Amino acid sequence: MTTPTPQSPDQTEVVDDTSPTTEWVDADYEADKSKSFFSRLYSGTGAFDVIGKRRQWYIVTAVILLICALSMIFRGFTFGIDFEGGTQIALPNQAPLTTSSVEQVIEDSLGIEPQQVQTAGSGASSTIQVRIEHLTQEQTAQVSEALAEAFAPAITVNDVSSSDVSSTWGQEITRKMLIALIVFLAVVFVYITVRFDKEMSIAAMASLFFDLVVTAGIYSLVGFEVTPAMVIGLLTILGFSIYDTVVVFDKVQENTRSVFASTRRTYAEQTNLAVNQTFMRSINTTVISILPIISLMIVAVWMLGVGTLKDLALVQLVGIVVGMFSSIYLASPLLVTLKERRPEVKAHTQKVLARRRRAAEAAGARA
Repeated sequence: MTTPTPQSPDQTEVVDDTSPTTEWVDADYEADKSKSFFSRLYSGTGAFDVIGKRRQWYIVTAVILLICALSMIFRGFTFGIDFEGGTQIALPNQAPLTTSSVEQVIEDSLGIEPQQVQTAGSGASSTIQVRIEHLTQEQTAQVSEALAEAFAPAITVNDVSSSDVSSTWGQEITRKMLIALIVFLAVVFVYITVRFDKEMSIAAMASLFFDLVVTAGIYSLVGFEVTPAMVIGLLTILGFSIYDTVVVFDKVQENTRSVFASTRRTYAEQTNLAVNQTFMRSINTTVISILPIISLMIVAVWMLGVGTLKDLALVQLVGIVVGMFSSIYLASPLLVTLKERRPEVKAHTQKVLARRRRAAEAAGARA
């Protein structure tokens, strides 16, 4: 067993009288309450008791999961044309046509709001493409005549083309995504088990499950359209989430490597310190990842009108934020809960608390 390193003067123990059970912590672990929020955030000294309040975070995550699950069950999803089938209408993109004016003409003609109106291509080959629920031949002819009349002489009936869109393509994309998801989760589980341990693998899988359910639930709650791009985007956010979780777990492993060699801190306290030390890295990574996604959304929606880019950017934006939350407030607390089931972790925690009680009694006797 490694001999504990002698404590330096700035590592003297202080009592926290506000705790339900009087516990002792090292001075470098105690946050300076006079410092600002951001100073404590950047210092990474353990100022934010994420692990100690893990029961509260479990309640928060459970409530979020329940809301999302209920929304998916009772509200359902707004599926795009690729999943439900429909009709696609295309016409040349030239003055005075705009996506909004074409959408308005179609809605006035049929009383049906198009699911998607966007431009495709560039220059002389640029077209405006409209996706709408399945239309009969009579409705298709009616739309063609309405568009030709509204935009004559730039557009004639012959310039407007239409085709049926099958729902099988979207279903095939979903099937392949589910296969890729299963393979991804299996590989991640094996990797984390080999690289770290079984408890970390279980915590990481729970975090990924939370990311999937919450991201899908948000789509259900706000009525975002589910498209193949959104389905594919779900896989990309899982990559970010597992990266963020692995970064935190790597720091946890570093901090707890010799935790049993002394009775200074418990496994939970060392894990909480690791979470605090990676707070800013997680936040900075998330912010840097979100900025280009927001730019992509701006370009896709307001400049190019490309719906596919918007769908992909939207799911990534939601997923990255959810992934950061789960890696800090779910994966790490759950890891501690699983670890504390181990006899050696339980025994070590009791030793730490016993030492602190003896130190408190000695300090009281001296007083």
